[in-house]
Amino acid sequence: MKIAIIGTVGVPASYGGFETLVENLIEDDTVCFTVYCSGQHYSERKPVYKNANLIYLPLSANGVQSVIYDIWSILLALFSGHKHLLILGTSGAVVLPLVRLFCRHVNIVINIDGLEWKRQKWKGFAKQFLKFSERLAVKFSSVVVADNAAIAKHIQSNYNAVCETIAYGGDHALIDKTLVPTVETAIGKEAYAFALCRIEPENNVHVILDAFSSSKMNLIFVGNWQASDYGRSLVELHSSNSNIDLLDPIYDLHTLALYRAHCNVYVHGHSAGGTNPSLVEMMHFDKPIVAFDCVYNRATMEDKGLYFSSASSLSLILDDSNFGGNGSELGDIARRRYTWSVVRAQYGKLFDLELRG
Repeated sequence: MKIAIIGTVGVPASYGGFETLVENLIEDDTVCFTVYCSGQHYSERKPVYKNANLIYLPLSANGVQSVIYDIWSILLALFSGHKHLLILGTSGAVVLPLVRLFCRHVNIVINIDGLEWKRQKWKGFAKQFLKFSERLAVKFSSVVVADNAAIAKHIQSNYNAVCETIAYGGDHALIDKTLVPTVETAIGKEAYAFALCRIEPENNVHVILDAFSSSKMNLIFVGNWQASDYGRSLVELHSSNSNIDLLDPIYDLHTLALYRAHCNVYVHGHSAGGTNPSLVEMMHFDKPIVAFDCVYNRATMEDKGLYFSSASSLSLILDDSNFGGNGSELGDIARRRYTWSVVRAQYGKLFDLELRG
C-alpha cells in the first residue's frame, strides 16, 4: 500500500506532535510512505527516511503559507498516483470539494488536530476560516480522526459524523535508565516539580508561575520563553524567584528523560487542543500529574490525577505536598492506550477497513 502523509513540517521530526506521529508511523515496513516536507525547515534534505520517500516544498508548513503548502502537497500526491492520503490538520481542506469531484475514490483519512479555531490566538477572519476548514474536512474526508474523546464528541454532535479517536504514543520518551545520571549530579535539586510546553497564554503558564512564586516548592519549567512578548514578560517577572528555573527548549530525549524521571510531580497547563503529546509522554514515567481542569486533560488521564483551575487552586495542591499515588495509575493508562504500536495498529485498521469496503 502507498500512503501519502500531508500537513506536517516533515521528518526527521524536530517540531511538534504531528511530526512525532509521522516519525513513528513510518516505522511500518509493510507500507510505502511518501511524506511531504517543508524545504524551509531542513538544511539537509534526505530523499528517503525510514520507510518513507521525502518530497520537499519551498514553503513553510505553518502560518498563512500552510494553506498553500497543504493544497500543493495534496495535488502532488494525487498527480503522482496516490489513492490513500493521511492529512494531518485542516489547513488545506478548501481543496477537498474539488478532490472529491474529480477523484471520488481516493481514500482521505484526516486528523483534524484540536479545535484550532477555538484557540485564543486566532481572531476575526482567521478564526472563521479555521472553523470553515474544519467543516469541509469533516464533510469531504473518508474517515475523520480526533486525538481526544472530547473532540470526537464535538464532531459527532455538531456535524452528525462518525469520528475515530486515535491519540499519540508516548513510549518513545522512555530511554535506557542506566544512561540517566542521578538527580544530584545532573540537576542539583532533590525535590522539584517539572513543566514543559510552548509558552502561550492558553497553556496557563502565567497561572503556574504565579502559584509557584508563593510556594516553597522548586519548579523547573522548559519552554520557548524568548519567542513572544508573553514569554519574555514572564521571564522578567519570575526570574528572580529562587525556586523557579526557566529553561530554554530541550529536544534531546535523554535530557528530557532526566528531568521527567526525577521530578516529584508534573504540572500540565494546557487548556485547548485535545490530547497533548507531552502529557502522554509524561504519563509513561509513573509520576503524579497536576493538570489544568478541562475536558481534554480529563479524557486523556481518564479523570485520574489532580486538577487546578487557577493559581490559588494550584497553590492549595502544592501546599498539601501530597500528590497521591496516581502516578502508577497514569502509567497503566499510558501503557494501555498511548504506545506507538497501538497507534500504528489503529491507523492501519482505518486504511484496511477502507480497502475492504
